[in-house]
Amino acid sequence: MLSWDDFEDTPAKSPVTPAARQQALSALALNDEVPPVREQPRETGQHTQNRSKSVLTADTGIVLLEPVRGPVAAAGAEAPSQASTKAEKQPLRAVPAAAPSTPPAAEDDRQQYERVTVDRKAMINCRADLNQLVPFKYEWAWQKYLDGCANHWMPQEINMTADIALWKAADGLSDDERTIVKRSLGFFSTADSLVANNLVLSVYRQITNPECRQYLLRQAFEEAIHTHAYQYCIESLGMDEGEIFNMYHEIPSVATKASWAVNYTRELADPTFRTGTTENDRKLLRNLIAYYCVLEGVFFYCGFTQILSMGRRNKMTGTAEQFQYILRDESMHVNFGIDVINQIKLENPRLWDAQMQTQACDMILEGLTLEVAYARDTMPRGVLGMNANMMEEYLQFIANRRLVQIGLQEQFPGVKNPFTWMSEIMDLKKEKNFFETRVTEYQTGGALTWD
Repeated sequence: MLSWDDFEDTPAKSPVTPAARQQALSALALNDEVPPVREQPRETGQHTQNRSKSVLTADTGIVLLEPVRGPVAAAGAEAPSQASTKAEKQPLRAVPAAAPSTPPAAEDDRQQYERVTVDRKAMINCRADLNQLVPFKYEWAWQKYLDGCANHWMPQEINMTADIALWKAADGLSDDERTIVKRSLGFFSTADSLVANNLVLSVYRQITNPECRQYLLRQAFEEAIHTHAYQYCIESLGMDEGEIFNMYHEIPSVATKASWAVNYTRELADPTFRTGTTENDRKLLRNLIAYYCVLEGVFFYCGFTQILSMGRRNKMTGTAEQFQYILRDESMHVNFGIDVINQIKLENPRLWDAQMQTQACDMILEGLTLEVAYARDTMPRGVLGMNANMMEEYLQFIANRRLVQIGLQEQFPGVKNPFTWMSEIMDLKKEKNFFETRVTEYQTGGALTWD
């Protein structure tokens, strides 16, 4: 059927013939017989045929109304003289709308879905839903998370006034004591950042247990607090920030410890790294041993002992208190990491063969060697109540503990702890004037009970 568009919008290629004029008039006459129909959109230059309509029903929703199809000639296939001059009304029939299709991937997920149970959880290579925290499999991990939250602290809570006065006084500290303070802040200010980076970029992605991940997030936050504490000390004492923060590049005894740890992060930080093979699972295990047993479990103890020893002699008491809070956190980090290592060994005994045990022992002994070198560098002449030889003996005592904690033999039998007061600081309750300083066992109110 022709419309006015055929005459008004399209330039005529030839004069209008009498037959065409008569055909147009006949088409106009049909407007009195047939209800007006909205013109359908054109597709690829042709009118769309047999457009379906839809109505909404109360019971089944949308129902499509389709015309009963018959042979319809393509538009323009007939000559104008052969075009029908009558509008034929086509009956409509109801066609139920098709149900929405489910994507194949979603259907597969639904078929594979199972509620998480304890026996389906694992430390690594677990296929259970990581977004479901409960039911707990490792209650110790959740308890450590709660303990970490209860022990929350911030560096600004500690009074640094006495430290500032002592540091600025010409005769307040000896040169060796100043070296100890600077080297300790120089190493720790970047070491805790290295630990945090390793947690976020490497470990968290590979540990497939939600309650352990919960603690890892808490630990990462605590590492940020520790870095904040070192920066707070450096700023309060008016130190050269460029000198202190670049020690892990410029001071050999500091740089070697940092570079040793980074080597174990590099492989796991690759976005394509995945556990699931024996070799990659062992890489993860070596990373955990490097950071929990060596970096936090050995490298930190020389600096901690040096600063806390000064605090016991009533020097740099604010800095020592910062370190005491940090030591409390780090002790929990080490204990958590050792529990994770031992759990991975228990669930994957194939990983803990003779070769892996030898590698783990060698790693701890390498860390010990580097920390002893750091001790000799920072205490060439010793300070009151402490020297490099005593520190070496203490570090051997610590290394023995780390070896035994992961199921290996002591390498320094009979060695004793020359700094028994360190055990007192870490293991016993403290008594301080609450209104002058905050006891390190102080917990936030939300963690207290009436028991």
